[in-house]
Amino acid sequence: MIPKQTIDEIFQTARVEEVIGDFLHLKKAGSNLKAKSPFVDEKTPSFMVSPSKQIWKCFSSGKGGNVVSFLMEHEHYSYVEALTWLANKYNIEIKEDHEKTPEEKAAYTLRENLSIINEFARDYFVHNLHNNEQGKAIGLSYFLERGFREDIIKKFQLGYCLDESDAFTKAALEKNYKLEYLIEAGLTKKKDERTFDFFRGRVMFPIHSVAGKVLGFGGRTLRSDKKTAKYFNSPESELYNKSRILYGLYFAKNAIIKYDRCFLVEGYTDVISLHQSGIENVVASSGTALTEDQVKLIKRYSENITILYDGDPAGIKASFRGIDLILEQGMNVKVVLFPEGEDPDSFAKKSTATELEEYIEEHSKDFIVFKSDVLLKEAGGDPVQKASLIRDIIQSIAKIPDAITRQVYTRECASMFGMEEQILVTEITKLRRNVIAKKHGAPEIKSLEVPTEQVEQSDHQQREKRTDENIYSHELDLVRIMLNYGVFQVKTQHVELDEDENEVITEVEVAVSELIVHEIDKDELELENPLFRKIFDEIKEGIDLGELRGEKYFVQYADPEIARTAVDIISNRYELSPKWTDKKVYTNTEVDNLELAVKQSIYSYKTARIKREKEVIQTEIKKLSEGSYESNYDEIMTLMARQKQLDKVINLLTNNDSLGRVIH
Repeated sequence: MIPKQTIDEIFQTARVEEVIGDFLHLKKAGSNLKAKSPFVDEKTPSFMVSPSKQIWKCFSSGKGGNVVSFLMEHEHYSYVEALTWLANKYNIEIKEDHEKTPEEKAAYTLRENLSIINEFARDYFVHNLHNNEQGKAIGLSYFLERGFREDIIKKFQLGYCLDESDAFTKAALEKNYKLEYLIEAGLTKKKDERTFDFFRGRVMFPIHSVAGKVLGFGGRTLRSDKKTAKYFNSPESELYNKSRILYGLYFAKNAIIKYDRCFLVEGYTDVISLHQSGIENVVASSGTALTEDQVKLIKRYSENITILYDGDPAGIKASFRGIDLILEQGMNVKVVLFPEGEDPDSFAKKSTATELEEYIEEHSKDFIVFKSDVLLKEAGGDPVQKASLIRDIIQSIAKIPDAITRQVYTRECASMFGMEEQILVTEITKLRRNVIAKKHGAPEIKSLEVPTEQVEQSDHQQREKRTDENIYSHELDLVRIMLNYGVFQVKTQHVELDEDENEVITEVEVAVSELIVHEIDKDELELENPLFRKIFDEIKEGIDLGELRGEKYFVQYADPEIARTAVDIISNRYELSPKWTDKKVYTNTEVDNLELAVKQSIYSYKTARIKREKEVIQTEIKKLSEGSYESNYDEIMTLMARQKQLDKVINLLTNNDSLGRVIH
């Protein structure tokens, strides 16, 4: 864990406009900065950054927060990863709360060393491609002949490993990198006492982490020798695990979020060609079969996957397992098949961006239609093979976790093959038993509960829901006032009792937060919304400690959800444009009538709580009256007495007889 004092230092040092400026092109807009939203496609900028408040707000997507929450939303970092990124940016040392074990230290040291060596290797290979005669003549020429522009070559940091025995290894050793780490990274191989470069004579594709660190490499040979493998990948290491990595994700993640869709291809050049054509939300499984970890990685950014295939029938059939993995994660999957002899790389190169986008849109098929088309060609008119095909499809449907989605696909499958839906439902239910049993490690599930009834809310339940929503809005208003004006002073009555127990009233000034906390506490109320209650309790704790906690305290709060809630409330505050003041046009604002606004907010909240209690009492009285009136008489009278008591409280609040008086 990162110590609190370090977190505080990070928040005090980091500037939201500097950090967001690393990712977006910000333009001045009065006292704020604006940009086009990175989360949705828009023409008019709706993304605002406030340097004075150190917050950001995207009005198109509704997202907002502080400097840490931006990294969590934009880069999909965890809270700790975002803090670590900021600490590195601002050269803040992070001292862990606990001492690492020797094993943890060794693993950390290995990862750091492998990462440093990979960064060196990338720069070395890039330099070869652009500055070495052999690299330019062979490596750069190859990429240019493949139709890649120089800006795209540089963007993906493509390189070349010289076709010499140990040129890279010598260069690394001269820079004092240890041979053991070069071997561990898979860049150098050792046989007997001889060392040689693993990727010699190959064009190089660096494989990046989500954060842009180089984890490993893919190397393609340019020789026509059939005995030589076309591609080599870095071996598995402490740093590189190919089943948990997607090629191109570092460059694609923002576009995937923006368009809420991820295109999945097979190879490095497919990704690069599509990027060059303007389609950036694309990743590759790097020639390996799609894994569960890779699917989960995509799901962090979007639940919609479109798989782009070439026309190879063997490859298509092998991909069915990957489709099932996607369905198991509850994601939506579509498939696009390119014409025979074409792949995403070749098709992208001979098409304009518009033609490519139109082809993908027109040829996107639902997985059921796609799978049926492929398997029906094999089945022909054979009824046995057709039955096997249907069984294959319903096995895929059975993997879908959401019951409604399963039902939709089941109905579609039944319609497609002219079958009774109930037959398919029965088979899918059997298959679901096995899916659930496998998930929970059970040998067999004897029965499977399937919800068949739809429960409608009664009028009473709907009324309760409306009341709860009303109370939520009043709690939101209380918290809004405390965050925006909590440190402001308002006048109130200070009441003390003299020796004869007569009230002695004097007018005093108290902070808005103090007044609201006093009013809520004296009636032993507790805010119902957990986020609002947490903010209220933090403000109350601060008052007990002699400090007033305002917007800055909560914008930088450690819990991202609390910080995001505070930013949402603060960013919706209306502020008069300075232009009106310049033109000497003045108008009353909430601050001008703050005392009245505070008391009205407290009054509205308490009244809403009382009215709900009265509704509950009325419902209970009605229920008791429908039974034996005599046996329930005492209980009914007690409830009616409570009802009268609540009416008196409302009357007191309406006349402001007790509101806003601080009694000691």
